[in-house]
Amino acid sequence: MLETDLHDLSDDADYAASQQQGSTTMMRTDSGRGSTSSELEGAEVVYSKENVTIHPTQFASERISGRLRLIKQGSCLFITWIPYKGQNSNAKLSERDRNLYTIRGVPFTEVRSIRRHTPAFGWQYVIIVLSSGLAFPSLYFYNGGVREFLATVKQHVFLVRSEEDANTFLVNDFQNPLQRTLSSLELPRSGSIASAVSSASFDVSPSNLERRAGEDSHEERSKISRYGGKQRHKAHDPARDLPIQILEKFSLVTKFARETTSQLFRENHNNGFSVAEMRIQNQSSLDSHQTSSNGLEKVTDDSPVVQDPIQFDKLTLVWGKPRQPPLGSEEWATFLDAEGRVLDSTSLRKRIFYGGVEHNLRKEVWAFLLGFHAYDSTYAEREYLQSIKRSEYLTIKNQWQSISPEQAKRFTKFKERKGLIEKDVVRTDRSLSFFDGDENPNVKLLHDILLTYSFYNFDLGYCQGMSDFLSPILFVMGDESESFWCFVALMERLGPNFNRDQTGMHCQLFAISKLVELLDTPLHNYFSQHDCLNYFFCFRWVLIQFKREFEYEKVMHLWEVLWTHYPSEHLHLYICVAVLKRYRNKIMGEQMDFDTLLKFINELSGHIDLDAAIRDAEALCVCAGENGAANIPPGTPPSLPLDDGSYYIQHDEVL
Repeated sequence: MLETDLHDLSDDADYAASQQQGSTTMMRTDSGRGSTSSELEGAEVVYSKENVTIHPTQFASERISGRLRLIKQGSCLFITWIPYKGQNSNAKLSERDRNLYTIRGVPFTEVRSIRRHTPAFGWQYVIIVLSSGLAFPSLYFYNGGVREFLATVKQHVFLVRSEEDANTFLVNDFQNPLQRTLSSLELPRSGSIASAVSSASFDVSPSNLERRAGEDSHEERSKISRYGGKQRHKAHDPARDLPIQILEKFSLVTKFARETTSQLFRENHNNGFSVAEMRIQNQSSLDSHQTSSNGLEKVTDDSPVVQDPIQFDKLTLVWGKPRQPPLGSEEWATFLDAEGRVLDSTSLRKRIFYGGVEHNLRKEVWAFLLGFHAYDSTYAEREYLQSIKRSEYLTIKNQWQSISPEQAKRFTKFKERKGLIEKDVVRTDRSLSFFDGDENPNVKLLHDILLTYSFYNFDLGYCQGMSDFLSPILFVMGDESESFWCFVALMERLGPNFNRDQTGMHCQLFAISKLVELLDTPLHNYFSQHDCLNYFFCFRWVLIQFKREFEYEKVMHLWEVLWTHYPSEHLHLYICVAVLKRYRNKIMGEQMDFDTLLKFINELSGHIDLDAAIRDAEALCVCAGENGAANIPPGTPPSLPLDDGSYYIQHDEVL
């Protein structure tokens, strides 16, 4: 294939229809900004679009609008998106949110692909993925302009259509044939390249090109000139991608970024954060590295490791409170009134956080923790709800049971999901007697509930990993209908983990990176220097909530602790940080790179002290305080129930 054919997009109707339109826009913006371009050493605006919007949460009403521009300087093309000041659609979106999602002068030499979404109903949007794998939030074009945007990009960079997804275009710097060849050989997977958080590799944007009637002029400083001559390119190391590809098969997502930036939060986190610098009691130090049964060696005190900043200060922080015995039947009864209402749900959740629940009580208590039953419901109301929900479950289940073989032949999505579920359930927790053996009825229940859920939430459907969540719920609840509705409630919180655009997972990995930066800057700097800032080694922890890291009983204990949402709904992120900090001396002392760290984290499975991890995570959450919460992007799963008891709604293609 000739090189000209490789980049030919003439078969694309959108591009063919927009060539003239894109050229016109470029000339119009150029002529209108001629003086500005000369003032900025040749920089010129080749595309500008107002009211391009992002949605930082899953609420369609919560959005941030701004101006999208393509800026050309020399042979390099830059993209910027600057939100309008003081025009957020919802008061919940703070100025910090506005700054968080700003895109300032990112060169297309660092862009890997652009994916367009043109749903039949709803607004068109594009997802821009960096060469590292990190993606910006979806950019919604409420007033149109996607075709014009892509046509303008095509005029300045090479675009290669992905063979796996006709709506994905690989972006190449036309001055780098080697990079262009590598990208042609390594096509991205479709449907998994979005992010809920924005990251700017460079804090650059020409102020007088991004000015909006006096807006943001103090924020923008032009540093584009550093790219005006020699452009920077990233070398690609295929060997480094191998362990990530293994995880991709497990999670059905593409790799995330190998790097993120420390430019999103420019504040000095130490200011106003003295509690995070308090010294921790020695016996509970996060840096204790006792040799465990997996042969992990203790790092000597002579290791050239920067000391944990939380350890040195003049004050003493009371560490996470000791764990308590699990909640028993007699104590449980004290939380209920005569009609079965929970008198103090906050105290109950706090009690469960510190001790968990005895197994014989889990069936009753989990229904509250997962939101299937309201805390203020009576015995009679709960019995009535179970009856109603059982009938509703059977109705949904009958939808797929009534599909005839002839219908199934013409129902591709049903066949695909059914086949995937059948493959997964036969390898889910089969070492347990509850699921062991051929023709096990509980395996059949697992299959039926998951397939029914794929009809209940057809947009999300079924993804690998869901069976890991359902297994303990079915084991505890026993009843098919109750297990289904408890699973539904859990997926309302964790469903974003399985979204096709991977916004939920990307959001959580980003939050972990910001929490590590906040709570252990030396460790964060180490990860930055060793190409580990994507935190992809935490992917399995987050995706299925540590399901593969602990024994079955401990997993159930951990989950009921997390479901209390005490002291934070994002405690699982602090647990990730706690485990990393506990092994920080070993990680830094042995100079682990990404591949070594990934292998090390995988080998920790079965060797993490759960009680210590929960205790450490609680203390870190206290240390972080409001600063920690501010570093977690809005809408990061799991989401707390709304005031009316409902949960955040899952969105797929259309908001």
